[in-house]
Formats: sequence, C-alpha cells, structure tokens
Amino acid sequence: MSSRLSSLPVTPNAAGLVFSFAAALATFLGGLFVTAAGEKYRVSVKYFMAIGAGFLLAVVFFEVVPRTVSELGESFTLWFLGGYLLIHLVEHTWVEHFHFGEEVHREEVISTRSGPVASIGLTIHAFFDGFSITAASQFSLMVGALMFVAIALHKLPEGFTVASLNLAAGRSQKTALGWAGLLGVATLLGALVSGFLNAYPAEILAFSGGVALYVAASDLMPEVNRLHGIKTPVSVFLGVLFFYLTERFLHFVLGH
Repeated sequence: MSSRLSSLPVTPNAAGLVFSFAAALATFLGGLFVTAAGEKYRVSVKYFMAIGAGFLLAVVFFEVVPRTVSELGESFTLWFLGGYLLIHLVEHTWVEHFHFGEEVHREEVISTRSGPVASIGLTIHAFFDGFSITAASQFSLMVGALMFVAIALHKLPEGFTVASLNLAAGRSQKTALGWAGLLGVATLLGALVSGFLNAYPAEILAFSGGVALYVAASDLMPEVNRLHGIKTPVSVFLGVLFFYLTERFLHFVLGH
C-alpha cells in the first residue's frame, strides 16, 4: 500500500509544491469572495468547513495514523502529540480572536490591533497547512493528494476569515485581500520547509497528522457546531464519504 513515488514521473517535493500552490489559490479566492461579494457566500462557507472537517478527520484516522504507527512504533505518539500540542500553543499564543468564517457580526467589536494579530496567527496556521501537504506527499502520492483535498476544503474559509477580520477591524479591501495572499505565501513556505526534511517522512507525517487533528477537531468542528439544524452535521458525514470515494478513485488511478 505504501508508495515512495520512486516509480512515478514526479518527485515528492514537486507534488507537494503543486498541491500547496493550489491550496494557496483557494485561500486567495476566499479572500476575494469576501472583498468582492460581502455576505453573499457566508452560508456556503460553513458547509465547506463541515465537509472539510469530516474529510480531514478521515485522512488522519484512516491514512496518517495507520501508516505512521506501523513505521514508527512507540515513537509515533511523541511525534503525533507534538504536532497537536504545537499548533495548540501557536493558536492560543498568537490568535486573540478569530473564527473560520466571516467576522462581520455587528455585535462583536474587533479592534484595529486584534485584526492583524489574528491574521499573523492564521499565517502561521497556513504555514503548517503547506507543511502537512508536502509531508504527506513525501510519504506517498496518494496520502499527499488526500491531505491536499482535506486542507483545500478549509482554505476557502481561511481566506474568508483573514479578509473579513481585517475588514471588521477597519482595514481597506486591498489590505484584506493582501492578507489572504500572504496566507497563500505562508502555505508555500511551509511546503518548502517540509521538503527540506524529506529524510524523515514518517516522523514528519505523524507530526503533521497531529496538526491536522487539531485543525479538524479544535478549529473546524467548533465552528460547525455553532450552527443549528441538520445540514451541517450531515455535511461532516458527507466529508467522510467524500474521503472514501476520493481514496477509492486514487487507488484506481495510481494502481495501489
């Protein structure tokens, strides 16, 4: 089942960069939607988050954990928990106020300082997105593709978030869109850094799995749970189903 891409006409680093570039574009597109269309897409972005949460959870537990546990043994826990705790520390140190979605609630007051501070926190978050995509690509093309889809699904809400944060803090549309672009750059930077660590694919993938679990369980799911009704929880299950169908498709295409 495991593949190191040695027999395919693409290197792991190249695959990770291509996937990360596409994810970066999704972030910029999310920012563009906010600056150009206002609240028009506000409801639909929540469904992206719900589907992305289900897909990302499935990637972690059906792909990352089984593959890395078998290679790392007892050291798996150290790497996996380390990734989870690091992103927890980063978000609760840098991010003072943000939700995945548009921050345009009139009852919430966002200071001119908290907007940029939270944006910096999201930039660090975006760095780990690119890091995780390339780490997964180093391990196998299929895992890399699955990680890309999982992360791309929440990159659009991420672009919504950073742009709307800055608009709510009184920044211009140009500045808001610029922050969305900066998140895209951070994603690519994370991919490059991960590529330099290609001598430890299983360790880095386990670490990235911990990061991905935190994003899915602690960032995306709480936002999904804020919404009432049956559509968003059903969307989480649809995300898991989407993962299964995507995995079957990749198995067919890649011949694994």
